[in-house]
Amino acid sequence: MIKTQITKIGILATTILAVPAISFAGTAAKESKKLVEKTKESCISGDIGMDGYSQYIFHGLTLENQGAILQPYADIYFKLYEGDGFLSSASLNLGVWNSFHSNHPSLSTTRGWYEFDFLAGFSFTFAKHFTLSPGYVAYTSPGDYFNTAHVAQVKLAVDDSEWLGAFALNPYFLFEAELDGKAGNGTDRGFYYEVGIAPGLKAGPVAISLPIKAGFGSNNYYAQDAGYGFFSAGVALGYDLAFVPECYGVWTLSANATYFNYGDANADANGVKNDEVNAVVFGGGLKIAF
Repeated sequence: MIKTQITKIGILATTILAVPAISFAGTAAKESKKLVEKTKESCISGDIGMDGYSQYIFHGLTLENQGAILQPYADIYFKLYEGDGFLSSASLNLGVWNSFHSNHPSLSTTRGWYEFDFLAGFSFTFAKHFTLSPGYVAYTSPGDYFNTAHVAQVKLAVDDSEWLGAFALNPYFLFEAELDGKAGNGTDRGFYYEVGIAPGLKAGPVAISLPIKAGFGSNNYYAQDAGYGFFSAGVALGYDLAFVPECYGVWTLSANATYFNYGDANADANGVKNDEVNAVVFGGGLKIAF
């Protein structure tokens, strides 16, 4: 009888001791899972996509206004640093961009491939709100529509959403210097300047952006050493395809319409005659971010 009671007491004590052990084991397993998931977080991200436009406008210059225009692209970003100090993040950015045109005046065997660009640069985010992005761009034409241009650029973007909330403007400034060859249509290696804002809002599943920007040139970036390049204002809509599984990235459909007012330099850009000083360009596409 006594032996039986001792045995029961022993079993009860073992059970009592085992309960917290099991509980702690479950907590440890959860913490371990979180640690593994954090470890698996990739330092590489990017996007691929395809856009189509009714006209191809580059820095206020009409480069194509006939036929079908398709512009596929791909970008990849390597996270180099992330922290809580004055410099909060740094990344290496690489990208390619293309423009294919159905209008084929060139005799080149790749005449439908109007443009291929290679982009390389860095992005540094500091003081939480400011992102400085120095970089290099090579503008090339597989279809032999223009000579290769090598350009250095720097962009400063400001995230003002913490200050202005829903009224954030997201302003930026872009500067480009022609190192070799011509990206503009002037007669000398010049400089290009662009300022812009892109206020936006959400209307249910649709993201609405209202991009406004203006471009200027100096040192014969534009023909006749024109200073004013263009002004544009438009509306862009984005809709995320929620039915696509998360493991395949974020798929976004877009549509946009943009009004342009041109300077005199746009009248004759790379062989495309355009005496109009106003135009509306329509576009849309699909982007996959991962």
